Amino acid sequence: MANDNIKKISLLAAVVFLFLYIIPTLSLHFFEKKYPLKNSEIEIKETDDLVISSDDFEIRYVQVYDINNDKVLTLEIEDYVMGVVAAEMPAEFESEALKAQAVAARTYLLYKLKKNTKNPEQHKDAPICTGIHCQVYYSKDELIEKFSQDWYNKYWDKIASAVNSTRGQILSYKNKIIEPLFHSTSGGKTENSEDVFSAFTPYLRSVESPYEENSPKLTSSVSIPVSEFIQKLNENFGVSDLTAQNLKNKISLVDISEGGKIKSLQIGDKVLTGRDIRSLYNLNSAGFRFVQSNNTIEIITNGYGHGVGMSQYGANGMAIQGFNYEDILKHYYTGVDIIKYK
Repeated sequence: MANDNIKKISLLAAVVFLFLYIIPTLSLHFFEKKYPLKNSEIEIKETDDLVISSDDFEIRYVQVYDINNDKVLTLEIEDYVMGVVAAEMPAEFESEALKAQAVAARTYLLYKLKKNTKNPEQHKDAPICTGIHCQVYYSKDELIEKFSQDWYNKYWDKIASAVNSTRGQILSYKNKIIEPLFHSTSGGKTENSEDVFSAFTPYLRSVESPYEENSPKLTSSVSIPVSEFIQKLNENFGVSDLTAQNLKNKISLVDISEGGKIKSLQIGDKVLTGRDIRSLYNLNSAGFRFVQSNNTIEIITNGYGHGVGMSQYGANGMAIQGFNYEDILKHYYTGVDIIKYK
Protein backbone atom coordinates (compact mmCIF):
# COMPACT_ATOMS: atom_id res chain seq x y z
CA MET A 1 0.00 0.00 0.00
CA ALA A 2 2.84 2.35 0.90
CA ASN A 3 4.54 1.54 -2.38
CA ASP A 4 1.36 2.41 -4.29
CA ASN A 5 1.19 5.80 -2.53
CA ILE A 6 4.83 6.48 -3.35
CA LYS A 7 4.19 5.61 -7.01
CA LYS A 8 1.18 7.94 -7.09
CA ILE A 9 3.16 10.78 -5.50
CA SER A 10 6.05 10.21 -7.94
CA LEU A 11 3.68 10.21 -10.91
CA LEU A 12 2.03 13.42 -9.70
CA ALA A 13 5.43 15.06 -9.24
CA ALA A 14 6.44 14.03 -12.74
CA VAL A 15 3.28 15.52 -14.21
CA VAL A 16 3.79 18.78 -12.30
CA PHE A 17 7.42 18.96 -13.46
CA LEU A 18 6.32 18.31 -17.04
CA PHE A 19 3.81 21.16 -17.04
CA LEU A 20 5.88 23.62 -15.03
CA TYR A 21 9.27 23.14 -16.67
CA ILE A 22 9.46 20.91 -19.73
CA ILE A 23 6.49 22.13 -21.77
CA PRO A 24 7.13 25.86 -21.18
CA THR A 25 10.76 25.34 -22.17
CA LEU A 26 9.82 23.52 -25.37
CA SER A 27 7.22 26.17 -26.17
CA LEU A 28 9.76 28.94 -25.62
CA HIS A 29 12.23 27.30 -28.02
CA PHE A 30 9.49 26.88 -30.63
CA PHE A 31 8.43 30.54 -30.55
CA GLU A 32 12.03 31.74 -30.51
CA LYS A 33 12.64 29.90 -33.75
CA LYS A 34 9.34 30.82 -35.36
CA TYR A 35 9.33 34.42 -34.18
CA PRO A 36 12.95 35.56 -33.75
CA LEU A 37 13.76 38.50 -31.51
CA LYS A 38 13.54 41.94 -33.04
CA ASN A 39 16.71 44.00 -33.39
CA SER A 40 15.54 46.33 -30.63
CA GLU A 41 15.44 43.36 -28.25
CA ILE A 42 18.96 42.16 -29.03
CA GLU A 43 21.70 43.11 -26.62
CA ILE A 44 24.19 45.29 -28.44
CA LYS A 45 27.80 44.75 -27.43
CA GLU A 46 29.88 47.74 -28.45
CA THR A 47 33.65 47.95 -28.21
CA ASP A 48 35.19 49.48 -25.09
CA ASP A 49 37.22 51.99 -27.09
CA LEU A 50 34.12 54.19 -27.38
CA VAL A 51 33.62 54.49 -23.61
CA ILE A 52 34.01 58.12 -22.55
CA SER A 53 36.88 58.52 -20.06
CA SER A 54 38.62 61.31 -18.18
CA ASP A 55 41.38 61.30 -20.82
CA ASP A 56 38.91 62.69 -23.34
CA PHE A 57 38.52 65.82 -21.24
CA GLU A 58 42.14 66.78 -21.91
CA ILE A 59 41.86 66.94 -25.71
CA ARG A 60 42.28 70.49 -27.04
CA TYR A 61 43.80 70.11 -30.49
CA VAL A 62 43.31 67.70 -33.36
CA GLN A 63 45.33 66.74 -36.41
CA VAL A 64 43.35 66.87 -39.65
CA TYR A 65 44.57 65.75 -43.04
CA ASP A 66 43.95 68.50 -45.61
CA ILE A 67 43.02 66.60 -48.77
CA ASN A 68 43.30 69.68 -51.00
CA ASN A 69 46.83 70.65 -49.98
CA ASP A 70 48.21 67.22 -48.99
CA LYS A 71 49.27 68.24 -45.51
CA VAL A 72 48.29 67.70 -41.88
CA LEU A 73 46.76 70.64 -40.04
CA THR A 74 46.84 71.06 -36.26
CA LEU A 75 43.61 72.78 -35.22
CA GLU A 76 41.94 73.75 -31.97
CA ILE A 77 38.85 71.58 -31.70
CA GLU A 78 36.29 74.39 -31.66
CA ASP A 79 37.95 76.12 -34.62
CA TYR A 80 37.73 72.82 -36.50
CA VAL A 81 34.04 72.45 -35.61
CA MET A 82 33.31 75.95 -36.93
CA GLY A 83 34.89 75.05 -40.25
CA VAL A 84 32.80 71.86 -40.43
CA VAL A 85 29.50 73.58 -39.62
CA ALA A 86 30.24 76.23 -42.26
CA ALA A 87 30.99 73.52 -44.84
CA GLU A 88 28.29 70.98 -43.99
CA MET A 89 25.18 73.10 -43.31
CA PRO A 90 23.78 76.20 -45.07
CA ALA A 91 24.63 79.25 -42.95
CA GLU A 92 21.16 80.64 -43.69
CA PHE A 93 19.69 77.94 -41.44
CA GLU A 94 18.25 78.73 -38.03
CA SER A 95 20.75 79.06 -35.18
CA GLU A 96 19.29 76.05 -33.33
CA ALA A 97 19.88 73.88 -36.40
CA LEU A 98 23.47 75.14 -36.62
CA LYS A 99 23.94 74.31 -32.93
CA ALA A 100 22.68 70.77 -33.56
CA GLN A 101 25.14 70.43 -36.43
CA ALA A 102 27.94 71.74 -34.19
CA VAL A 103 27.28 69.08 -31.55
CA ALA A 104 27.06 66.37 -34.21
CA ALA A 105 30.32 67.55 -35.85
CA ARG A 106 32.16 67.67 -32.52
CA THR A 107 30.84 64.24 -31.59
CA TYR A 108 31.93 62.77 -34.91
CA LEU A 109 35.43 64.17 -34.41
CA LEU A 110 35.79 62.55 -30.99
CA TYR A 111 34.31 59.33 -32.35
CA LYS A 112 37.07 59.23 -34.98
CA LEU A 113 39.72 60.10 -32.40
CA LYS A 114 38.63 57.26 -30.13
CA LYS A 115 38.35 54.78 -32.98
CA ASN A 116 41.78 55.97 -34.19
CA THR A 117 41.00 54.82 -37.72
CA LYS A 118 43.98 56.18 -39.61
CA ASN A 119 43.80 55.51 -43.31
CA PRO A 120 47.10 55.94 -45.19
CA GLU A 121 45.30 56.67 -48.45
CA GLN A 122 42.78 59.21 -47.17
CA HIS A 123 44.05 60.36 -43.78
CA LYS A 124 47.84 60.15 -44.04
CA ASP A 125 49.08 60.84 -40.48
CA ALA A 126 45.77 62.05 -39.06
CA PRO A 127 42.65 60.34 -37.68
CA ILE A 128 40.29 62.48 -39.77
CA CYS A 129 40.33 64.27 -43.14
CA THR A 130 38.72 67.39 -44.58
CA GLY A 131 36.73 65.59 -47.28
CA ILE A 132 33.41 63.79 -47.59
CA HIS A 133 35.14 60.57 -46.53
CA CYS A 134 34.80 61.99 -42.99
CA GLN A 135 33.09 65.37 -42.70
CA VAL A 136 33.91 68.39 -44.82
CA TYR A 137 36.00 71.18 -43.28
CA TYR A 138 36.75 74.57 -44.88
CA SER A 139 39.32 77.06 -43.63
CA LYS A 140 38.57 80.80 -43.60
CA ASP A 141 40.33 81.29 -46.94
CA GLU A 142 38.47 78.36 -48.50
CA LEU A 143 35.13 79.72 -47.28
CA ILE A 144 35.83 83.14 -48.78
CA GLU A 145 36.95 81.56 -52.04
CA LYS A 146 33.90 79.33 -52.21
CA PHE A 147 31.21 81.74 -51.00
CA SER A 148 32.73 85.29 -51.09
CA GLN A 149 34.01 87.81 -48.56
CA ASP A 150 30.51 89.26 -48.16
CA TRP A 151 29.19 85.82 -47.23
CA TYR A 152 31.95 85.43 -44.64
CA ASN A 153 31.27 88.87 -43.14
CA LYS A 154 27.55 88.13 -42.96
CA TYR A 155 27.54 84.60 -41.56
CA TRP A 156 30.79 83.79 -39.77
CA ASP A 157 29.78 85.33 -36.44
CA LYS A 158 26.50 83.41 -36.57
CA ILE A 159 28.35 80.12 -37.13
CA ALA A 160 30.93 80.90 -34.43
CA SER A 161 28.15 81.75 -31.97
CA ALA A 162 26.38 78.45 -32.64
CA VAL A 163 29.60 76.53 -32.00
CA ASN A 164 30.65 78.52 -28.92
CA SER A 165 27.22 78.25 -27.32
CA THR A 166 27.52 74.44 -27.44
CA ARG A 167 31.24 74.39 -26.63
CA GLY A 168 32.45 70.97 -25.52
CA GLN A 169 29.07 69.27 -25.90
CA ILE A 170 28.91 65.79 -27.43
CA LEU A 171 26.39 62.99 -27.85
CA SER A 172 26.65 59.74 -25.91
CA TYR A 173 24.65 56.53 -25.67
CA LYS A 174 25.09 54.58 -22.44
CA ASN A 175 28.32 56.48 -21.72
CA LYS A 176 29.77 55.73 -25.15
CA ILE A 177 30.52 58.23 -27.86
CA ILE A 178 28.18 57.79 -30.81
CA GLU A 179 28.71 57.96 -34.55
CA PRO A 180 26.29 60.80 -35.38
CA LEU A 181 25.50 60.23 -39.03
CA PHE A 182 23.61 62.96 -40.84
CA HIS A 183 22.28 63.70 -44.30
CA SER A 184 20.54 66.47 -46.21
CA THR A 185 16.90 65.38 -46.52
CA SER A 186 15.19 62.18 -45.43
CA GLY A 187 12.04 62.58 -47.49
CA GLY A 188 9.72 62.44 -44.48
CA LYS A 189 11.20 59.62 -42.41
CA THR A 190 14.76 58.61 -41.57
CA GLU A 191 16.21 55.12 -41.95
CA ASN A 192 17.20 52.39 -39.53
CA SER A 193 20.96 51.93 -39.73
CA GLU A 194 20.76 48.25 -40.64
CA ASP A 195 18.54 48.97 -43.63
CA VAL A 196 21.33 51.05 -45.19
CA PHE A 197 24.65 49.99 -43.67
CA SER A 198 23.82 46.42 -42.49
CA ALA A 199 24.84 46.98 -38.84
CA PHE A 200 22.17 47.57 -36.18
CA THR A 201 22.89 50.70 -34.13
CA PRO A 202 20.47 51.42 -31.26
CA TYR A 203 20.58 55.21 -31.52
CA LEU A 204 20.17 55.30 -35.32
CA ARG A 205 16.48 54.40 -35.51
CA SER A 206 13.90 55.41 -38.09
CA VAL A 207 11.94 58.51 -36.97
CA GLU A 208 9.48 60.88 -38.58
CA SER A 209 10.97 63.99 -40.19
CA PRO A 210 7.96 66.11 -41.11
CA TYR A 211 9.40 69.61 -41.52
CA GLU A 212 11.41 69.26 -44.72
CA GLU A 213 9.18 71.18 -47.12
CA ASN A 214 11.84 73.85 -47.70
CA SER A 215 14.43 71.37 -48.95
CA PRO A 216 15.27 71.85 -52.64
CA LYS A 217 16.09 68.14 -52.79
CA LEU A 218 12.87 66.85 -51.23
CA THR A 219 11.95 65.47 -54.65
CA SER A 220 13.92 65.29 -57.86
CA SER A 221 14.00 63.28 -61.07
CA VAL A 222 16.35 61.85 -63.66
CA SER A 223 15.21 61.04 -67.21
CA ILE A 224 17.18 58.65 -69.42
CA PRO A 225 16.47 56.68 -72.58
CA VAL A 226 15.02 53.24 -71.94
CA SER A 227 17.79 51.70 -74.04
CA GLU A 228 20.46 53.26 -71.77
CA PHE A 229 18.54 52.18 -68.65
CA ILE A 230 18.50 48.57 -69.87
CA GLN A 231 22.10 48.65 -71.10
CA LYS A 232 23.43 49.75 -67.68
CA LEU A 233 21.52 46.99 -65.90
CA ASN A 234 22.91 44.42 -68.31
CA GLU A 235 26.50 45.64 -68.19
CA ASN A 236 26.69 46.05 -64.42
CA PHE A 237 24.46 43.30 -63.07
CA GLY A 238 23.92 40.90 -65.95
CA VAL A 239 20.18 41.58 -66.16
CA SER A 240 19.06 40.12 -69.49
CA ASP A 241 15.86 39.77 -71.53
CA LEU A 242 14.71 43.34 -70.89
CA THR A 243 13.05 45.34 -73.64
CA ALA A 244 11.15 48.62 -73.81
CA GLN A 245 7.98 46.57 -74.28
CA ASN A 246 8.33 44.20 -71.30
CA LEU A 247 10.15 46.49 -68.84
CA LYS A 248 7.08 47.40 -66.77
CA ASN A 249 6.28 43.74 -66.20
CA LYS A 250 9.90 42.84 -65.37
CA ILE A 251 10.25 45.18 -62.37
CA SER A 252 8.63 44.41 -59.02
CA LEU A 253 9.19 45.55 -55.44
CA VAL A 254 10.66 42.94 -53.07
CA ASP A 255 11.28 44.82 -49.82
CA ILE A 256 10.93 48.33 -48.47
CA SER A 257 12.59 49.88 -45.42
CA GLU A 258 10.83 51.32 -42.38
CA GLY A 259 11.86 54.74 -43.67
CA GLY A 260 10.04 54.08 -46.94
CA LYS A 261 13.10 53.56 -49.16
CA ILE A 262 13.71 50.65 -51.55
CA LYS A 263 15.63 47.84 -49.88
CA SER A 264 15.42 45.41 -52.78
CA LEU A 265 13.57 44.89 -56.04
CA GLN A 266 13.34 42.25 -58.73
CA ILE A 267 14.45 43.32 -62.19
CA GLY A 268 14.27 40.54 -64.74
CA ASP A 269 16.07 37.53 -63.27
CA LYS A 270 18.05 39.52 -60.68
CA VAL A 271 17.30 40.88 -57.21
CA LEU A 272 19.04 44.23 -56.70
CA THR A 273 19.21 46.58 -53.73
CA GLY A 274 17.96 50.13 -53.72
CA ARG A 275 21.55 51.22 -53.14
CA ASP A 276 22.56 49.38 -56.33
CA ILE A 277 20.06 51.37 -58.36
CA ARG A 278 20.90 54.63 -56.60
CA SER A 279 24.58 54.21 -57.40
CA LEU A 280 24.02 52.97 -60.95
CA TYR A 281 21.93 55.98 -62.00
CA ASN A 282 23.46 58.54 -59.61
CA LEU A 283 20.19 59.13 -57.77
CA ASN A 284 19.73 61.41 -54.77
CA SER A 285 18.40 58.61 -52.58
CA ALA A 286 17.15 55.04 -52.50
CA GLY A 287 13.59 56.31 -52.33
CA PHE A 288 12.59 56.19 -55.98
CA ARG A 289 9.97 55.10 -58.50
CA PHE A 290 10.02 54.56 -62.25
CA VAL A 291 7.73 56.22 -64.78
CA GLN A 292 8.10 54.98 -68.36
CA SER A 293 6.86 57.03 -71.28
CA ASN A 294 7.53 55.67 -74.75
CA ASN A 295 11.33 55.44 -75.07
CA THR A 296 12.16 57.40 -71.92
CA ILE A 297 12.16 56.36 -68.29
CA GLU A 298 11.91 58.93 -65.51
CA ILE A 299 13.27 58.02 -62.08
CA ILE A 300 11.61 60.17 -59.42
CA THR A 301 13.41 60.29 -56.07
CA ASN A 302 12.32 61.33 -52.60
CA GLY A 303 14.96 62.71 -50.22
CA TYR A 304 18.67 63.33 -50.56
CA GLY A 305 21.40 61.24 -48.94
CA HIS A 306 21.58 57.91 -47.13
CA GLY A 307 18.75 58.89 -44.77
CA VAL A 308 20.36 57.67 -41.53
CA GLY A 309 20.61 59.92 -38.47
CA MET A 310 19.88 63.64 -38.51
CA SER A 311 18.15 65.21 -41.48
CA GLN A 312 19.68 68.66 -41.86
CA TYR A 313 16.64 70.18 -43.56
CA GLY A 314 14.47 68.40 -41.02
CA ALA A 315 16.58 69.92 -38.23
CA ASN A 316 16.11 73.39 -39.71
CA GLY A 317 12.39 72.75 -40.07
CA MET A 318 12.18 71.78 -36.41
CA ALA A 319 14.09 74.95 -35.46
CA ILE A 320 11.61 77.05 -37.47
CA GLN A 321 8.81 75.34 -35.51
CA GLY A 322 10.42 76.45 -32.23
CA PHE A 323 12.38 73.35 -31.19
CA ASN A 324 15.84 73.91 -29.72
CA TYR A 325 19.01 72.07 -30.66
CA GLU A 326 18.65 69.57 -27.80
CA ASP A 327 15.14 68.68 -28.98
CA ILE A 328 16.47 68.22 -32.51
CA LEU A 329 19.37 65.97 -31.51
CA LYS A 330 17.31 63.80 -29.18
CA HIS A 331 14.68 63.41 -31.88
CA TYR A 332 17.03 62.19 -34.58
CA TYR A 333 19.37 60.18 -32.32
CA THR A 334 17.28 57.81 -30.23
CA GLY A 335 18.06 57.51 -26.52
CA VAL A 336 21.14 59.73 -26.50
CA ASP A 337 22.45 62.08 -23.81
CA ILE A 338 24.09 65.43 -24.43
CA ILE A 339 27.13 65.75 -22.18
CA LYS A 340 29.88 68.32 -21.85
CA TYR A 341 33.35 66.84 -22.09
CA LYS A 342 35.27 70.01 -21.25
